[in-house]
Parts: sequence; C-alpha cells; structure tokens
Amino acid sequence: MNKEETKENKITEEFEEDSIENLDEKPVEPLEEGEDKKVTEDLIKEIEVKETKENWRKIREREREEAALKSWIPKTELGKEVKAGKIKDIDEILDKGKKILEAEIVDSLIKVKTDLISIGQSKGKFGGGKRRAWRQTQRKTKEGNIPTFSAFAVVGDENGHVGIGTGRATETLPARDKAIRKAKLNIFKVVRGDGSFDSVGGGETSIPFKVKGKSGSVRITLMPAAPGTGLVVGNELKKILKLAGIKDIYSKTSGRLRTTFNLIKACIDALKKTNKESQK
Repeated sequence: MNKEETKENKITEEFEEDSIENLDEKPVEPLEEGEDKKVTEDLIKEIEVKETKENWRKIREREREEAALKSWIPKTELGKEVKAGKIKDIDEILDKGKKILEAEIVDSLIKVKTDLISIGQSKGKFGGGKRRAWRQTQRKTKEGNIPTFSAFAVVGDENGHVGIGTGRATETLPARDKAIRKAKLNIFKVVRGDGSFDSVGGGETSIPFKVKGKSGSVRITLMPAAPGTGLVVGNELKKILKLAGIKDIYSKTSGRLRTTFNLIKACIDALKKTNKESQK
C-alpha cells in the first residue's frame, strides 16, 4: 500500500470514531439470549397493571354514580316524574322540548360516556407545547397570581344523544365536574341515517342529509357517507361524533379552525339541524 492510501484510511477511521461519539443516539448493543423474553414480560406486566388500574377507576366511578342516584332527591317536577318511573325514555323529554335542570335525570335514563376536548396547551419552548384538556389562566391581585382552570366536556350515549358544556374552577377536577354537569343539562337528540339519499336503507351510522353549522368565523358542512367510510373530520370533532353514535361522515370546514370553542359549537349547530322538527 502507498503512504497516501494509509493516510486516507487513518483519516476515515478517525472521522467515523468522532462521528459516532458525537451522535446523541449511540449504536445499541444486541441483547443476549433470554433478555428478549425478560423485556417482553416486563412490558406485558406494565400494560396489565395499567389496564387493571383503569378498570378499578371505572368501577369506582360507577359505584359513585350509583350511590349518587340512590341518594338523589329531585327538586323539579320533571325529576320527580323520572324518579317515580313515569318517564322511562329521554326522547319523551327532548321531543316535547322540556328543559333539564338536574343532571341526575340524564344519568337515570341513559348510560352516559364522557370525554374532554383539548382546549389548553402545555408549556414548551418558543411558545409551543402539546395540547391538553385544561386551559390555565391567571388573575393578578395584590396577594399574587390566582390561577384558574377551564375544561370543555362532551357527553353522549353513542346512540343519538350528545351534549357539550364548559366548567371553570381554581382546580382541575372541579372544573371537569362542572363541565360534565353542564354538558348533561345541554344534551339533545341527533337524527341519524345510513348515508344514502333520504336514508333509504334504514341504517344509523351516518346522518340523513347534508347540514351546515356556524359559530364565529368557523363554518362547517357535514355530509353523509356510506358505511365503512369512517370519520373524515378533525381529531376533536371525532370525539363528539363518536359519542353521538355517528361512524361514517364527510366534513368541510372554513374559517379560523384553531379556535376550538367555535369549531365545536359549529359542529353542534350542524348536528342540531339533523332533527327535522327543529327545521320546521
């Protein structure tokens, strides 16, 4: 070998060593025999522990709801009728246009599922961060800064009933409870279809016809879709449509879509128009 070739080989070797040392992610050493099984077993155990914790949490929430319903003393005439068993279907209330003033009325008539919409943003560099369910604000006083948290909740039974509500408190959990309670009071009926013209097939996976909604600068158009299409909408709108029992739909939006409040309100305005009685 020539001297020039040996020099080039040394330079390339030194460059490769320096590049490997400067990398943030160094090459991973291969696992030995038996370590693969241990790693997979540990991951399975972690997943099982998380699932058991979630199941226990859901069981506790159900027990609390059942205890609250048993100890519920209605204050309105509508609540007394529901408690006595005279009204067994929530559509009897919504079709007549009666106003619900107690959240326990909804809990006793339908099985409610809840979800929170991401309206806040976590702290991050350059003003950027991940979206989160809590929006934090501060009020300046002589004593110091007083933080407040607001939440945006969606409630539905995945069978044609959905509602939204907002809550605000000095802590996160009370804000969530307020938002869920208001969402139950604002629940309404959504008419569903099978995605065909005038719902000839009789299915309930989509909406019966095209509807439009607006709120602020946001405009949204919801269009029926055939079974198997899926929810062709934004991530936050999927939460509402899933709880409403809609599985297939197209959407078209315009305006300032980053304002989540107006986007959700526009979607709710469009879903309310599916009820033919409201259009008369």
